Amino acid sequence: MAGGIGSRFWPKSKASYPKQFLDILGLGRTLLQMTYDRFSKFIPKENIYIVTNVDYVDIVKKQLPELDSNQILGEPIRKNTAPCIAYITNKVNKINPNATMVVAPSDHLILNAESFTETTLKALSFAEKNDALVTLGMVPTRPDTGYGYIQHEETGKQENLLKVKTFTEKPDLELAKSFLQSGDFLWNAGIFIWNLQSALKAFKNHQIDIYDAFTEAKDIYNTKAEKTFIKKAFEMCPNISVDYAIMEPSDNVYVIPADFGWSDLGTWQSLYDRYEKDYLGNAVSGKNVMIFESSNNMVMVPEEKLVVLQGLENYVVVDTGDALLICQREKEQEIKQMTAEIKKLKGEQYL
Repeated sequence: MAGGIGSRFWPKSKASYPKQFLDILGLGRTLLQMTYDRFSKFIPKENIYIVTNVDYVDIVKKQLPELDSNQILGEPIRKNTAPCIAYITNKVNKINPNATMVVAPSDHLILNAESFTETTLKALSFAEKNDALVTLGMVPTRPDTGYGYIQHEETGKQENLLKVKTFTEKPDLELAKSFLQSGDFLWNAGIFIWNLQSALKAFKNHQIDIYDAFTEAKDIYNTKAEKTFIKKAFEMCPNISVDYAIMEPSDNVYVIPADFGWSDLGTWQSLYDRYEKDYLGNAVSGKNVMIFESSNNMVMVPEEKLVVLQGLENYVVVDTGDALLICQREKEQEIKQMTAEIKKLKGEQYL
C-alpha cells in the first residue's frame, strides 16, 4: 500500500511527493524500494502489486521499473485502507482464487529482514490452511501513544500464534503504560496475512457495501474496462480502515508476536530513534549544520544550506526550502492538526 500522504512527516513529506518515495534514511533507497527489496527475496516479483493513488503511479513506475504496469494500481480516490485492500483482493481473486496474500504498508522500516521473512512465511503457511485473518504484532518497548495495540490470549492455536481479543487505537499515555505492564498487548504493525477467500468472506460479513462495490462485475478485472469500473466502486465505498472494517468485528483473527526491528516511521520521533546521534543526542541530516548549546534535536535541512542552532533542546527542525518547521519533539503529534490549519489559511501550495 503506497497511497498515503504521510502528513505527520510534514514538511519533508508532501502530498505531491510523500514519504514512501523518499530516501528518508539516507541509505540510497526509498522506503518503497526497501519494502519491495524485502518482499522480493521470498515472493516472485510477478506476484507483487503496488496499490497507490493515481497521482503517484508514474513515481512508482520510475522507482520500481522491475514491475509491469499492470502490477501498479492507481486508486482514483483516497478512501483509507479497506477499499484499497478489497480492490487488490478481488483483482487477484480473478487470477488465482486459491492465493494467499500479504498486505503491507510501503513506508515502514524493518531492520532484521531474515526474521521478517521467517515470521511472514509462518503466517502464510497458517493462513493458507485455515480460515483466519492473521496480523503481525510487535513486542512493545515503551508506552507509545502513536501506535495501535492488539490484545491477545495467553495461549495460542500453535506456538507463537495467538487469538486476538481486542484492538485499541492510539491510547493515551496512562492506558499505554497499563498495556505495557500487562504483557498481553502488542503494537499493531498494520501487516495482514490471509487467504483470499477468508478476506472476501470477512468483507461480505462485515462490510457488505465494500464487498458489493468490488464484486459487482467480477469479469471486468484485468481488462481495459477495469479502470472505469474501479472509479465507480471507490465512489460507493465508505472511508474506513481495514482494522475497523473487518479485523475488529471478526472472530477468527490471530496475531504472531514478532521482533524484527520494526518502526512505522510515522513521526519525526520514530526517525529520531533510528538516526545516528552526536554526543549531545542531536540527530542531524545536512552537511552544513552548526550546533551550539543544543541537545536531543532532530534536524533535517538541505545538504548545502548553512544552519546554526543555539539553545535548542528536544526540538524538530526541518527545512525544505519553501517551508520551515520548528516544533517541540513532545508536541509533534500535533503536526497533523497544524497541516490542516495551514491548508485552511494558506491553501495547499505548502502541503
